[in-house]
Amino acid sequence: MPRRFLLLIGLMVALIWGDVASAGVEQMVWSGLVMANNVAQPDKIPPELNRIEGTLKSWFGYNQFKVIGQSRKTLVTGSEDWLASSKYFSLLVDAKGETETGYRLNLKLFQEKSVLLETEARLSKASPLVIKGPQVGDGQLLLVLVIQ
Repeated sequence: MPRRFLLLIGLMVALIWGDVASAGVEQMVWSGLVMANNVAQPDKIPPELNRIEGTLKSWFGYNQFKVIGQSRKTLVTGSEDWLASSKYFSLLVDAKGETETGYRLNLKLFQEKSVLLETEARLSKASPLVIKGPQVGDGQLLLVLVIQ
C-alpha cells in the first residue's frame, strides 16, 4: 500500500510539474516590416515569408516582398518591447497576455518619432498577423508577426 501511495504522489507531482513547465514556455515571435510592390522581375521571396507567400500575393496584389526590418524575440506579458525596425519605421509591441491560442497585443507603428498606427490585435499560434501599413513610394508597408 505505501508503495502504491508513493507512486500516486510521484505521478501527481510529475503532472503538476509538467503543467507548470509548459505554462512557463514562452514562444519566439518573428516580426517584420515588409515593403510590398509590383516590379517586372521580382526578387525571390524572403525565407521568413515563404509559408505565407500565396496569402500575401492574393490579399495585397503585389508580386515582390522585401523585409526592411525584422526581429526575433520572446514576448513577455506586461512588458513593452521594440520589435522590427528599419531606417524610418519601428514597431512597439506591448504583450497584454497569453491565451491558449496566442497573444493579446497592443501595437504601435512609428515613422521616426510620429505614431502612424495604434491598435489592439490578437496574434494566433495557428496563423500570422499581417497589417497593411501606409503607402511608401510605389509600395505598401506591411507589418507581419509570426509565432515560431
